[in-house]
Amino acid sequence: MDIKRFADAKPYEARNHRDVRGLRLFGAEAGGPTNFVVGMSHFLPGGGAGPDASPTEKVYVVLTGQLTLIVDGKESVLGPNDSCFIGPNETREIINRGNDVVTMLVVFNTLKA
Repeated sequence: MDIKRFADAKPYEARNHRDVRGLRLFGAEAGGPTNFVVGMSHFLPGGGAGPDASPTEKVYVVLTGQLTLIVDGKESVLGPNDSCFIGPNETREIINRGNDVVTMLVVFNTLKA
């Protein structure tokens, strides 16, 4: 078992993200999971990510706020406790269109599809 305290989470910069503060909770470090990464992203008002796609699977879980997710041109709004799966090479865009900070848990596979 490996416990990580939130206070010890390390910030990271995610490619093609704007006005987002990310914290790596698990993965991509010695002693943690080797096949996936768990992060927490705080999307500031107007912040977002993409549009882009990646070869790995992702799961998003919105913890607070509302986030607009656009996948292959279809818009959906995710609120607290809503989640979604993004498949390999799916084009997605994330936008915080509200005035509150949105907190989202992100889990992604580090293995190439």
